[in-house]
Amino acid sequence: MFDQKKSYPWHALATTQVLHELDVDPHKGLASTEVQKRAAQFGPNQLREDKKISPLALLLEQFTDFIVLTLIASAIVSGFLGEWISAIAIVAIVILNAILGFVQEYRAEKALAALKQLSAPSAQVTRDGESKTIASIELVPGDIIHLRSGDLVPADARIFDAHMVKIDEATLTGESLAVDKAPVDSLAENAGVADRVNMAHAGTVVVRGRGQAVVTTTGMKTELGHIAGMVQAIEEEETPLQKRLDQVGKLIVYISFAVVGIIFVVGVLRGDDWVKMFLVAVSLAVAAVPEGLAAVVTIALALGMRRMVQRHALIRKLPAVETLGAATFICTDKTGTLTENAMTVREIVFPHQTVLVTGEGYSSEGHFLVDGKPTEINHNRGLELALEIGALCNESQIQVTEGNNYRVVGDPTEGALLIAAEKARLLEHIERQYRFVAELPFDATRKRMATVHTDTENGKQVAFVKGALISVLPLCKRVQCDGQVIPLDDAMREQIRASNNQLANQARRLLALAYREYNDVETHSIESVEKDLTFVALVGMIDPPRPETKQAVTEAHSAGIQVAMITGDQAATALAVARDVGIVRSNSDKAVTGTEIEQMTDEELGKIALDARVYARVSPEHKLRIVQALKAQNQIVAMTGDGVNDAPALKEASIGVAMGVSGTDVAKEASDMVLLDDNFASIVAAIEEGRTIFENIRKFIQFVLSHNIGEVLAMFVATLLGWPLPLVPIQILWINLVTDSLPALALGVEKAEPGIMTRPPRSVDEKILPNSLIALMFFQGTIVGISTLAVFAIEYFASGDVERARAESFAASILAQNVQAFNVRSNRLSLFQLGVLSNRYLIGAFTLVVSTLLALMYLPPLQHIFETAPLALNDWAIIGGFAVLPLIVMEIYKVIVRAREKPIVK
Repeated sequence: MFDQKKSYPWHALATTQVLHELDVDPHKGLASTEVQKRAAQFGPNQLREDKKISPLALLLEQFTDFIVLTLIASAIVSGFLGEWISAIAIVAIVILNAILGFVQEYRAEKALAALKQLSAPSAQVTRDGESKTIASIELVPGDIIHLRSGDLVPADARIFDAHMVKIDEATLTGESLAVDKAPVDSLAENAGVADRVNMAHAGTVVVRGRGQAVVTTTGMKTELGHIAGMVQAIEEEETPLQKRLDQVGKLIVYISFAVVGIIFVVGVLRGDDWVKMFLVAVSLAVAAVPEGLAAVVTIALALGMRRMVQRHALIRKLPAVETLGAATFICTDKTGTLTENAMTVREIVFPHQTVLVTGEGYSSEGHFLVDGKPTEINHNRGLELALEIGALCNESQIQVTEGNNYRVVGDPTEGALLIAAEKARLLEHIERQYRFVAELPFDATRKRMATVHTDTENGKQVAFVKGALISVLPLCKRVQCDGQVIPLDDAMREQIRASNNQLANQARRLLALAYREYNDVETHSIESVEKDLTFVALVGMIDPPRPETKQAVTEAHSAGIQVAMITGDQAATALAVARDVGIVRSNSDKAVTGTEIEQMTDEELGKIALDARVYARVSPEHKLRIVQALKAQNQIVAMTGDGVNDAPALKEASIGVAMGVSGTDVAKEASDMVLLDDNFASIVAAIEEGRTIFENIRKFIQFVLSHNIGEVLAMFVATLLGWPLPLVPIQILWINLVTDSLPALALGVEKAEPGIMTRPPRSVDEKILPNSLIALMFFQGTIVGISTLAVFAIEYFASGDVERARAESFAASILAQNVQAFNVRSNRLSLFQLGVLSNRYLIGAFTLVVSTLLALMYLPPLQHIFETAPLALNDWAIIGGFAVLPLIVMEIYKVIVRAREKPIVK
């Protein structure tokens, strides 16, 4: 029995050694008694799942924010002091904030559940010398499994018998094409997963052929399990926005407590009653702490999520809305993200001419161009023959989906040949003209396949052959050239090889096409069919970039965002696509391979990570290390992907971006954001939206805090002067929770200022409130505070009526702050340049605030609760005059700011 704790390089061992180590007879399989022993040692063939966070725990998490805890403490103190209305109001806003956060973030970690769905429900095995079907969870190392077309591979296994086996490993490796598998006796020990042609891996799909394999690893020991383990090991990190808001919240509370403490001590030293001063201190604390800030930020992010959905981006976690706007690096997968994930014929190369084929993906729309001009198929026998060979020497099918689009059933390469024939509208004609006789299937040794058909028009049998040029060309004696069949000499062979090499350097997947006519043949063997061939053409295919990808990459570069491609595909293919879409611009650029990364330390990888733009032949561990290396360089990394192999890196990235259409459930559940249209261009739109959201969050924090500064200043000065308080706690709570929140939300949907996508990304260390903005907030808050205190003083010293004076200062504070909301829409552009009515949500919020203010002033039940009184027109004239003071002052300030800006030289 082999050592279960030892890691074996199963792909690098000889087949006989693998069977020996696993102690199994390939013809009889394991005995039932041995299966039981191994099941006890290795456990079930399933992925381990970490304990998930419960809904209750997720709800309780919403109450752990610093400001929220401060609000809870404020509510408790207010209750002890008998201020029950204040306490209830604070508790209500805390609960509202918790509900909003819980509803938006209630998404259980489903990554492991999605990975389990990739596990095959059953497996065909040989045990006790008999073939039987068992649940895949019962597999153990050493089991002999049978692989058939359409099977989901149930565990990692070493292939020892294969007949035309082809496995789609795209979700595991990122390789866009199904991989030919063969019982190669041994491979290099450092061969990557994508290069292990003698292995079948759990979660991949057999698309063709049949074979047998011996299970080498099960459950968490498989490559799929290894990915699951990496996903589990990655810890959630706070986003830049969460960190900044937490810092702002703590700063506000600390400053508030310092100010409150000073006022309390000054009052007691001055001889005031300490109980009275304590109540004053609580009132000031209520004024200083922005009770509505947490809820407003949560709601604004939720509104941002809705807008992003309209731009085809679904946000799974609220703070990710802003994080994407801070992205400095996009690490993108190639297959299905930058490209169509649909093999497409691009060139058909004949000895005398090259025909270019237009069209994208699996659509039958396209043209055949010679020297840039369309060519008629019926006037070009060589082209017609090449399309016939590609369509007839073929085991796949295409099915109509909608319009002129098709779905390929079978091998993508063969599907591309069928689509090319359909672009010429030849498929129906081919089916009528040729009758199938025999097939010589593809195998990895010959590297070609052949089919024999009878031409119903002349009764002759024709053998059609396709395969690698190195396999087909030596069998050819003649060549189809400009409508004539001529001898294939050495010069022509060199010309064909040169064309092959040229296209290979452009990362084309190449197939050689040939045929042979004969009147009769006794047997359809390889020897009798695949000889004396006539060479026709080379077909060049590629998984083409999405049409909009190049523009999206350009826009990302303009925004100061670097783009790197990370793929499991070949280096030449990756570089060709990277050049096409503008990720690299020079032919001298090279790809960093997984083998090279394997040999690097984390420090060495960190040194190249900022400059490398293409990574090829990488494994999930390599993707994870690349993201970690970039994050170690203080980069905000957005990682895009759609496969199982992308999941660890998606979760580790600052923001993981999964594909919604082609993406696996694993990738989606490991991500922060899902692109609903699988369009790389949508990422750029989401980045713009993210930047706008951050700017808007900054605007409404500026709005809320400037007013809080004004409130504290008014209360502070009144206390120092020995005046009555200009506002009572319930009025302050109403302002902070209601009349401030509505305009703040309206600022959350403010449109982006011009040029937002031509600015470089924000620095990782950039504060949400830079010193210049803090200074501006204090200036604006001072104006609001002066307006509030001035209105109070005018009424109080004129009439001595404290209640009426408070009602007027309450109204002045609300109106001045709502005028301030129009100011913070831009700190440099005039309100009249932006358009007074251009933010209709802000107009609506202002109207609603004024309406509720009038209700508080004139409805008797509300007058009693909020300690207000009905005001006369002359009172409103004074209030209105001071309320517009912030607008007048800020318009003057903006004129000065614009005048000091350096003029643009045209």
